[in-house]
Amino acid sequence: MTDHPPHSPESKPQVRTLLLTDLCESTTLVERLGDALAAALFREHDRLVLELQQRWRGRLIDRSDGLLLLFERPIDGLGFALDYMRGLHDLGQARKLKLQARAGLHVGEVLTWHNSDEAVRAGAKSLEVEGLAKPLAGRLMSLARPGQILLSAVAEPMSHRAASELGERGQHLVWKSYGRWRFKGVPTAQEIHEVGEPGLAALRMPKHTAKAWRDIPLWRRPIALAAEIGLVAVLGTGAWFLTRSPPAIAFNERDWVVVGDLRNLTGQPVLDESLEQAFRISLEQSRYVNVLSDLKVRDTLALMKRKPEEPLDRATASEVALRDGARAVILPTVAEVGGRVRVSAEVIDPHTQTTVYAQSADGTGAASALDSIDKVTGELRNQLGEAVDAIERDSAPLPKVTTGNIDALKIYALGNHERASGDRKKALAYYQRAVDLDPNFALAILAAGQMQATLGDLPAARREFDRAAKLREHLSGRETLLLDANIAKFGPIEPLLQRWQQMVALYPDSFNAQFALAFDGMNFANKYAEGLPHAKAASVPQNERQGMAIYLQGILLLGMDKYAEAIRAFNASRETAFKGAVYQFAYAYAAQHDWNNVEKLLKQRAEAGVASADLDIPYNDMLFSVDRGRWLQAEKAAKAMLEASENAEPLLAPLKGRVNLLAVKILAGREPMAGLERQVIAEIAAVDRQADELNAIYPRYADIYRLALGYWGSRMESLGIVERALASMKGAHEFDGYPPLAQMHQVLLADRDRLRGNPKLAVARLENISRQDAAVVPLHRSLMVAAIADGKTATALREAEWLSAHRGRAYVEQGADGLPAVFNIADTTLAQLTAAELYDQLGRKDEARESLARFLKAWPESELPEKELRRAKAVSSYSARSGLGQSK
Repeated sequence: MTDHPPHSPESKPQVRTLLLTDLCESTTLVERLGDALAAALFREHDRLVLELQQRWRGRLIDRSDGLLLLFERPIDGLGFALDYMRGLHDLGQARKLKLQARAGLHVGEVLTWHNSDEAVRAGAKSLEVEGLAKPLAGRLMSLARPGQILLSAVAEPMSHRAASELGERGQHLVWKSYGRWRFKGVPTAQEIHEVGEPGLAALRMPKHTAKAWRDIPLWRRPIALAAEIGLVAVLGTGAWFLTRSPPAIAFNERDWVVVGDLRNLTGQPVLDESLEQAFRISLEQSRYVNVLSDLKVRDTLALMKRKPEEPLDRATASEVALRDGARAVILPTVAEVGGRVRVSAEVIDPHTQTTVYAQSADGTGAASALDSIDKVTGELRNQLGEAVDAIERDSAPLPKVTTGNIDALKIYALGNHERASGDRKKALAYYQRAVDLDPNFALAILAAGQMQATLGDLPAARREFDRAAKLREHLSGRETLLLDANIAKFGPIEPLLQRWQQMVALYPDSFNAQFALAFDGMNFANKYAEGLPHAKAASVPQNERQGMAIYLQGILLLGMDKYAEAIRAFNASRETAFKGAVYQFAYAYAAQHDWNNVEKLLKQRAEAGVASADLDIPYNDMLFSVDRGRWLQAEKAAKAMLEASENAEPLLAPLKGRVNLLAVKILAGREPMAGLERQVIAEIAAVDRQADELNAIYPRYADIYRLALGYWGSRMESLGIVERALASMKGAHEFDGYPPLAQMHQVLLADRDRLRGNPKLAVARLENISRQDAAVVPLHRSLMVAAIADGKTATALREAEWLSAHRGRAYVEQGADGLPAVFNIADTTLAQLTAAELYDQLGRKDEARESLARFLKAWPESELPEKELRRAKAVSSYSARSGLGQSK
């Protein structure tokens, strides 16, 4: 008996995607490698095919030197073909070979049937495929050059429409049409297309063969063309050149351009960087045209295995544009023609590297070049489709929004190069030198302020921003918005977020604004879900900090307690060039008590030598130790952090180190509370003495520490400390516009109410706020404690469950400068103990037992503070639980 009778069709003819491939020069490969090495290579090849077949849901019909596969959808066949081409390239690279295949993809009706078992045993395939679609796919495959994927006119539009399913790679694919071709044995002409990745694909016209040739109309055949060309020449070649229209380019609003290196033919070196920078500034004023940043271009060159300093000429810039999804290349030139300085620029189609548009403008002397650039870029923007009134509205003259001093402009450009390379101190020095040459160079002053901020000198940054604000008429509209946002950082959060929102509305592809809107909203307003769309908007390939933006997505998702999604984002960021900020990645595992992966990440970080601030290492060691209930290790890490702070920022770092050490000691419960109370009071007095210095770093910085230390007092049940902290803020506790600070202020007021014996007032003060998604973790904890004191068990249990379920938020939340983080993380575990007590009171014994078990799993009994051990033993399920309490 056989499973199928011979030649029994599986079904009626069905539409399927067929992919035919052929491994190029496979026979020569065997001769070159020898049988043993070739066999090993082909085994790896077969593993690659099997993996891709499963990934893209293909059905392998036949395999020899080539493959025949069936797919349900064209995009799956294309995905297989693209991955197969790249996989061959990687296999070859590992052996210093050039491995390539040719491929043909077609969609059409096929008939399939199973051969009999006897036929299979005799060497036949188990499944047969027939139909006109099969020879068409074969003709496409045989026509393809090595490394080339050819598609039929049926397969191309279906694949093109679904290319977004290929993710980021789908944005970089190049699609080309090669017109209509005749295939031997096929009655009608077929239009063929190519799709491929730059650097791997052939992207060239296929070669004519005996079985395939281009379907050229009669009037375009050689004899006819010769006669026509002769006629055109007789009628006047010159007239044709004068009247021809430039070819169009399919440029749309917010498409991207790559600015190539400026060709300086004047012999004046001062014009090199200065005019190239001016070209960028002029174009970047547009809301219609997006300019790929110089840093992103250099990153792409590195991915192309090119040196960062390689000239960005027509060919190289076109390749960069294709890889980064830019629609056009702009090549600027400055030359001296007849005693005049001529600035010109060409718009290049990166697919063909042909000039689509060209513009030029002349002036007298080097200083005229800035006005000429304005004219040239304005004309180019118009030719790319930007409306004239928009160009006039969004553009200010370059000498006004930069500087008329060419030397200052060149030094500013050198500063940008240093900034892109990551040397902020050198960049700052260049910006300051540019301002020395032109004190009204507002753009350089703004850049200097930004560098001061990133270097941590906020007072100096504020002085630069205020200085730039007095020269705002010398800034473009875009840079004015950026300046206003930077100034707004020194005030309430809502105006700051509004500034970023304005910039995003006007310039949606301003990645810095999108990133800042998400980042500042998270840090200063506890907004997580709201920031996610903006982090995603910044996570596109054209952003040189794409990896950082993807990493920010991970932090936001972690703050939303979406651990799996956060880890996927963190991993995705690692697939870019971004390798920094390891700790937040580790938080995603720590929030799930997955300490093996935390330690693995920290080990990888240490082995990779990832740069990090000195205080980061002991600070995070402290957090992780607290989360694991390892109090001696936590105190040791806190002391190491305090010691390291001696070499850090002289005012803030030691204060933060002392405050965190106190938090650990309070939780550990190993020292008398009276002594710790005196230390907290002494710290409040120190903050009062240093208030002016702290507030010069950031407004309300002194109150941030007063709020934190007051909260420390409430954790020790010290009404005196809470009242002392609140009194020190008298006249300065209006926190409108600073949401986390306003909430922490309410926490202290509620804790004061509870400690004064009025928990009902404390609950009323906090309950409505707690229902807001942006409510800080300490507020939930204080409400829980107040509700227990007020006898509101249901409210207390709700808050305990919230704390237990929001470990990601506890790790990410910055709150009052991140100071409550030690308590927040501990509270997600302590909430399990509180929940066990509350379940016990309600008679819900099973839930009490489970909650207690989770608590004791997180914090080992051997290291439990005495207070928590007594509480655990008081839960009725403690002794009944196997293994619990036996060692005590």
